[in-house]
Amino acid sequence: MTTSTGTATLSLQARAETIDRMARSDYDVLVIGGGVTGAGAALDAASRGLSVALVEMRDWAAGTSSRSGKLIHGGLRYLEQFNFRLVREALHERSLMLEKLCPHLVKPIQFVYPLRHRVWERAYVGAGLLLYDTLGGAGAVPRHRHLTRRAVRSLSPGIKLDLVGALTFYDAQVDDSRHTLELVRTAASRGADVLSAVKVVGLVKQHGVVTGVRLHDLEADRAFEVTARQVINATGVWSDQIQAMAGGRPMFHVQASKGVHILVPRTKIDSAVSMFVRAEDSVLFVRTWGRHWLIGTTDTAWDEGLDHPAATSADVDYLLRNLNRVLEVELTRDDIAGVFAGLRPLVKGSAGTTSKLSREHAVESPVPGFTSIVGGKYTTYRVMAKDVVDRAVKGLDRPVAPSDTENIPLLGAVGLENARQSFSRSGAARGLTQPQIERLLGRYGSLVADLDDLMARRPDLAKPIGGAADYLRVEPVYAATHEGALHLDDVLTRRTHIAIEAEDHGRTAAAEVAALMAPELGWDESRVAEEVAHYRARAEAELAAQQMPDDESAMRVRNAVRDVRLMVADRSQ
Repeated sequence: MTTSTGTATLSLQARAETIDRMARSDYDVLVIGGGVTGAGAALDAASRGLSVALVEMRDWAAGTSSRSGKLIHGGLRYLEQFNFRLVREALHERSLMLEKLCPHLVKPIQFVYPLRHRVWERAYVGAGLLLYDTLGGAGAVPRHRHLTRRAVRSLSPGIKLDLVGALTFYDAQVDDSRHTLELVRTAASRGADVLSAVKVVGLVKQHGVVTGVRLHDLEADRAFEVTARQVINATGVWSDQIQAMAGGRPMFHVQASKGVHILVPRTKIDSAVSMFVRAEDSVLFVRTWGRHWLIGTTDTAWDEGLDHPAATSADVDYLLRNLNRVLEVELTRDDIAGVFAGLRPLVKGSAGTTSKLSREHAVESPVPGFTSIVGGKYTTYRVMAKDVVDRAVKGLDRPVAPSDTENIPLLGAVGLENARQSFSRSGAARGLTQPQIERLLGRYGSLVADLDDLMARRPDLAKPIGGAADYLRVEPVYAATHEGALHLDDVLTRRTHIAIEAEDHGRTAAAEVAALMAPELGWDESRVAEEVAHYRARAEAELAAQQMPDDESAMRVRNAVRDVRLMVADRSQ
């Protein structure tokens, strides 16, 4: 199998070439922020024929976009708030992703919604789900159905008997970090110059107009400038920091809200389908995630540092307490395999309170040459990207084509069915099992051809990783040669999910993965040992933070081990 991804190959050599090119280019649009919104904006602008640069301080999807709820959904809660526009918009985007843009990464998932009141609750919830079936994305997933108490017991024996029945409905699930990464690579394939591990340390201005950015390369520890006619700030919870560099009087700011999820083995909850559970002040999604259940989320105000949000003992207790209300066999802390925390960028008006736009998004240009987007949700990233690019290009001195990203599949979706047939044969010939073949197709889509070529040249790469048997040795190599991974943490946390899925949080796998990456990134034995030691210390810090009672104490423990890039940035301040 062969494929060509052109400039979408994010190798170490490609990174050096991109830095040289950025330093001598003048772009139409420069996007700050390598999360889903920034990556989406880069693809949107590049697909309109604009010259585009995308920069990220850490790794692609290192912030909220790898720590989301991993759902692509309309949001049943927003129906209760009568926010039909947001639900319709989100369901339309869900349909696009399931059917056209990235069907290898976004998959339908069945939920059961338990009922405990005989008449009014069934009618109330059923009416809401009927709207959910018809708003925006009808036909993309099966419609909701009513279930008897006996039918619920058949699907989910692990749910307590104090129910009168249930409804079942479908939403969709996404591997968020891989989806964001593929957006970045798709933008690169359309001509965008993309660069991670560069911190924006200032904006370049001429006569009050933003004309570029000053960057600090956190790998080579050097500074350079990039010029652009328009700069887009798509940095999520960091938006106010970049906005402060631009000046002006913005109408909107960001209030961070923490969301925590836990993973438990599938064997701990007896159910064939996912569950939608009413919590004491919100809802919990209990959904299948490979060999695990992914359970969350919390929703609490966050006023600590933005770089390493930490789960606390209270967060974990909240999730267990609300989940155990509906389970026949209660879970304990000993059942938890992994925990992660992320920050939502909620919109806050200038008056200081979280506005009703908190899960919507706002776009503004407070100074010439500079446009910010704040708020929003993962599902509607494409709409957000379109809106911010539409606003930014008003500052260009020529007509610009309209957005067409609803017709642009991501790289792994191109030729997907042919790749499925071809890799089913070649993968089996390399000794892979059918579940291994399906897992690779579900993570890489048609890009699996690149991995197949690597395994053809090096048959040892078809073997599982020790301590993380769901992943193959070829994946860390591919992450370093094609996906822009620069550190061990990039692979264990975002290119794979070993950090939250492995029983020991990746501490065993770390040495083997680092050794696989080393030849591709030019690491010697000392550097390998350094990467492994740093990753293991980081894993220990996260585990220790989860024992702390509050955000302040958890952050003190978690911040003892900083991201390797941020340590470089800290030294230069």
